[in-house]
Amino acid sequence: MVDHSINGKTALIAGGAKNLGGLLARDLAERGASSVAIHYNSDSAKAAAEETAAVIEDAGAKAHTFQADLTTVGAMEQLFADAVAAMGRIDVAVNTVGKVLKKPMLETTEDDYDSMSAVNAKSAFFFLKEAGKHVSDNGKICTLVTSLLGAYTPFYATYAGSKAPVEHFTRAASKEFSERGISVTAIGPGPMDTPFFYGQESSEAQAYHKSAAALSRFSKTGLTDIEDIVPWIRFLITEGWWMTGQTILVNGGYTTK
Repeated sequence: MVDHSINGKTALIAGGAKNLGGLLARDLAERGASSVAIHYNSDSAKAAAEETAAVIEDAGAKAHTFQADLTTVGAMEQLFADAVAAMGRIDVAVNTVGKVLKKPMLETTEDDYDSMSAVNAKSAFFFLKEAGKHVSDNGKICTLVTSLLGAYTPFYATYAGSKAPVEHFTRAASKEFSERGISVTAIGPGPMDTPFFYGQESSEAQAYHKSAAALSRFSKTGLTDIEDIVPWIRFLITEGWWMTGQTILVNGGYTTK
């Protein structure tokens, strides 16, 4: 029988320094992961990555931190190579990297489009490619997308539009990697209570989003909290392995398909 628990497993988390990725890294260590590799993008996240690493070590797991701009193929290849060198193998790979932009199409520049596409689509594709090359047999891969994939809304064309391809990347990868027993999924949270949300939204828009989900009044913020998403990722990369090729919107009834 294949062991689908997290006990003794290794995990690579792109964007694992803070917010959702940081909480997931801590959670996996506390639940028995033997080693966690934490990727972070810029110098501004270095302190958070080191803090998360310290919590992981306190939980009895080994922690490794790597800085990289994952919008280039070479950097993605190096990240996976470094993670394998540090941990010996990768059993679980989770990509929480993303960039949000709320902007009317008529004001969107070519640089805006290229940047959003590079962070949300290109990096996701090559993360899946490298994960397919390096993740252990019967391993697990999960990518964060957005619940806006189920929304009919203006102003998020480059954000939702650059996340949308990941839904098909996930389906394709799940088919191509299935011969090795690897499951591949994507999770689309609703608007989350993180700095990424507040930096894009006016006070009026914040108030709307905090009341838009069917279960908003039962949430501590009205938004999707990172604590709401971690159990879903944990399930999909452990006992929930039979779910593969799917994009799941986890948002308290904010949107649906």
